[in-house]
This record gives sequence, C-alpha cells and structure tokens, in this order.
Amino acid sequence: MSHGEVGPPAQQQLKSAGESSSSSPPEEETCRALVLTGYGGYDKVKLQVKAFKKPALQPGEVLVRVQACGLNFAELMGRQGLYEPLPAPPVTLGMEASGVIEAVGGDVKDRKVGDRVIILSRCGAWQEVVVVPASRAFPMPESMSFEEGAAIPINYMTAYMMLFEMANLKPGKSVLVHMAAGGVGIAATQLCQMVSDVTVFGTASASKHDIIAEVGVTHPIDYHTKDYVEEIGKISPKGAANCVTGQKRSLLAMMKTWYNQLSINTMKLMQTNKAVCGFHLSYMDDDHIQDAMTSLLELYRQGKIKPHIDSCYHFEEVADAMRRMHERQNIGKVILLPQPKKQNEKMTSSSEPDGKK
Repeated sequence: MSHGEVGPPAQQQLKSAGESSSSSPPEEETCRALVLTGYGGYDKVKLQVKAFKKPALQPGEVLVRVQACGLNFAELMGRQGLYEPLPAPPVTLGMEASGVIEAVGGDVKDRKVGDRVIILSRCGAWQEVVVVPASRAFPMPESMSFEEGAAIPINYMTAYMMLFEMANLKPGKSVLVHMAAGGVGIAATQLCQMVSDVTVFGTASASKHDIIAEVGVTHPIDYHTKDYVEEIGKISPKGAANCVTGQKRSLLAMMKTWYNQLSINTMKLMQTNKAVCGFHLSYMDDDHIQDAMTSLLELYRQGKIKPHIDSCYHFEEVADAMRRMHERQNIGKVILLPQPKKQNEKMTSSSEPDGKK
C-alpha cells in the first residue's frame, strides 16, 4: 500500500467462485454482516443475512471465518458521517476482528488453513466471512482468546505509536491519559509500564478509579468533579507545566477550546520546547503497522499486556454495544460476536481488569 491506510476494505460482497473445475456447483451459504445503511442513529446499522458463494481467492489473499470483532469510536463516528476514511453507505463496518483461516491464495506461503489470526482492515470486518490480504492477517499467540485478539489492533497500535513513535516516552516522564478506562486508555496505561519510573495521570469517573489503578494509573482523576490541570498541579507542578488548559464543563470553555485548536502559537512552542502532534492510525504506512503488531504480540506472549474485555454483544445487539460505548459505560473493550445469539443468552461482561470472555 503506497499511502499507508490501515488496510484495504475487506471485501464487501464476496465475489463469485466463477468457473469450477468440478461438475458440482460452487458451495453456497449465508453470511451475517453489520451494514451501515445511511448516516444517523443506531438504527442505521442493520444486521443483514446474505447468500454468497465462497470466492476464488486472488494471489496474496486469505479467507477468514470471523469469531470476534472490535468496536471502536471510529464506527460511532462513521455512523454519523464523521469518519472520512469510511466509504459511503451502504458499507459493512468493522476495522478489526479475529478468526480462523479457511482458505488461502495460491501464492500465500506463511499462512495456512486452520491458523488463528487477527485481521485488520479499513472497513468490512463485521461479517462472518472476510477476505483480506495475508499481510493483514496476523497469527495469534496460542494463549490468546478470539475476544482478546479482536481487542488488540486498533487500541493497542494507537497507544503504542503515540507513546513510543510520537511522544518518545522515556524513564522519569509523566503521561496524562484521557478516558483512562476506555480501550485505548487501558492500552496506553499498560504500555507505560514498559518504561521505568513513568507517572500516569488518568481521567475517568470515580466509579472506575479502582480498576484503572489496578491497570497502572498512578493518579486517577475524576473529570466530572475536578479540573485535571489543577489536580496535576497539586501532585506534580512540573507535570502540570505541560498542560495547556483545564477541562471546564461549560459552553464558553468548549468554544474557547475549539478556537485554541486553530490558533497555536508556534513561537511559544519553540520557546518552551514543546510539540503538538496529530495522529491517525488509518494513514500510517504498512511497515509501521507490521512492526507495531509484531511488537505488541510479543509483549502479549511475555505477559506484559493483556486486553481488558468489558463486554461481548452478538451482532443482533449492535445498537446496545454502540450505546454502551457512546455513553462511556464501558471499562475496556467492547466486542461484537458474529454468531447468532442463543435463546435466553445474556450479554457477557467483565468487572476485572484482566477479565477474559
């Protein structure tokens, strides 16, 4: 990929197998998918069940039977038409998933049928069967669950690249993690533990403080009742010097923040030896993504990182899953399951930071 998107869209409409060397017709089955049918509310994401024939794979492709999918804020934004990399509706959502390889293209040498893999795509991962480039199918550690596999790519790569590629985190530094109980927040907190003597300030509602402290947040701050700049200033005046403005829950402050985003004084940045960085995972180049995933999976094998699974919802419950994340009720990763929901089955959730569903 020349321009460094997270990956090409997983195939939205699986192509026909075409002519067969056998006299028997191509195998046909159904595929459940979550499709964004238009911009708007939760009802715009619909579960669709379509008939399809297993495709004839192109060179370099693999076909994966999906077992778990990750939900991200990108999908919430995409539903409202606010996520630029997402193609226009109708489009199958989903940037990350995990599953089992069912078929490989003729020239694929380092992946085989039966491999458990994590897949990464710009969109199209929220369906039962996905075709992706083999380079976007990463072998999973043996001890990793499918739910954990679906929780790794977006959250952990975002945190990893921001901390080590952009911020160049060093021993003795302080890190402020907003929404520290979310998927990226927990990932960032865990990764901060890879560097010695790092102080982590984390904002979250008071009910989530015990869990984020267990994960590694040194100083939890309730953003509902306290100004994080003032709190950091009380604990570490040196750390507070890096904060530009506090969080004020008022319209005036929101307008001021919006204005300040467009009026950065570069001379002041130079004089104070500070930097402002922008980051968007969808526009990172292929080599960075490969290197980051390789490093993260090795950290998992070493027991140094472990996704916290907040809850698991079946495709039928996607509106509830999106609502939970939108209302910031989750602690860690929200997972979607493509398998049909069984009668009387309840949504599963974890209240422990290392919970595994």
